[in-house]
Amino acid sequence: MSLLSRITAPTARHDAARLAAALLTHHQGIRRSAPKALPGTAPRPTGTAVPTGPTGLGTSAARVAARKPAGGTAGGRGTAVPELYCPPALRDDPALGREVNDRLVEWADEVGIYAGRLDRVRAADFGRLMMLAHPDTDDPDRLLAAGKCALAEWATDDYYCDDETMGSRTELLGSHLGPAYAAIDPAHLPARYVPAWERDMRDDPVRVALRAGLAHLDRYAEPSQVARLRHEVAVLFVGYGQEGSWRSRGHMPGVPEYLAHRQINSFLPCIALTDVVGGYVLPATEYADPRVRRAATMAATAATLVNDLYSMTKEHDSSGVEFNLPTVLAEEERCSPREAIERSAEIHDELVRTFEAEAAALALTGSPQLRRFLAGVWAWLGGNREWHSGSPRYQSA
Repeated sequence: MSLLSRITAPTARHDAARLAAALLTHHQGIRRSAPKALPGTAPRPTGTAVPTGPTGLGTSAARVAARKPAGGTAGGRGTAVPELYCPPALRDDPALGREVNDRLVEWADEVGIYAGRLDRVRAADFGRLMMLAHPDTDDPDRLLAAGKCALAEWATDDYYCDDETMGSRTELLGSHLGPAYAAIDPAHLPARYVPAWERDMRDDPVRVALRAGLAHLDRYAEPSQVARLRHEVAVLFVGYGQEGSWRSRGHMPGVPEYLAHRQINSFLPCIALTDVVGGYVLPATEYADPRVRRAATMAATAATLVNDLYSMTKEHDSSGVEFNLPTVLAEEERCSPREAIERSAEIHDELVRTFEAEAAALALTGSPQLRRFLAGVWAWLGGNREWHSGSPRYQSA
């Protein structure tokens, strides 16, 4: 289910939604103790020891299991629910967010996506998400470039994958995603076939949006950064196809399969633009380093699980099939909705803590650009969490 569909779906009435709403309703000012800045990305005081000790998902899981809640609200049956472990947003500039959002809605109208539904785009307030998630620039046009790419990617999901009211049909998913990818990585055809192909590209608003979004990003991105985005979008489209397969055969994935899916069907294409929006270039060799890749994908999975948790307060699939981590956990482990939600929060926290430890270690030995990029990903996690927690749609649920 796409992010836009989850956000703008009607409020759910079932018990799982009420439990999720209880989990995700927090007292103002209460936060877990994640640091504001990623350790290792600022100069260390003289004499400060470099962090040592084991890291990784196993050791992080042990720390998560041993933790005590630092705050939260009373959920169902009087059980205190801990906050998600996540940094705070580094900045909140409502005026900048509104400006980016206004421009994004205007652009959506120009390219033709969400025709007749632009109120949904405006209500989603993706301009605020871009403002919160990319605090290292106050340039609305750079933020808009990132927002256009994100909205075009989510429109691909809505139009082709899982919103039948917008024309999606599972049996056509592959034939739609191929030309959609060609909108950002052009197909080079013999001359006689180019006019017909161009007509096909211009006749589909999703392809128009994908092409236009990348064209705007080209103003700021180096070729290596554009190539990186193309790769991440190709992986994202594989995730769309995987979910389409689940839907077509009525398959509920197991937890390992679902978590692997959430790594590829995630916010990673957005996170990958951190340096583009910030105005610097992370070298391709460092981005491709398996250790950096591991850290970035864990962060992207965690950010997407935040959406999974908040979307539990919505009734977002008319077919009754919901793909989010709490639902998958409840099905596989035969546990209650509350237990599944709390376990999902623990998994999120484990991923964030592991990213924190491993990214901090990478920052000590990597280039200044890598240090800044990892700090930017940490800030992205905080902005993403703040946007979800502050959305009127989620809070009203």
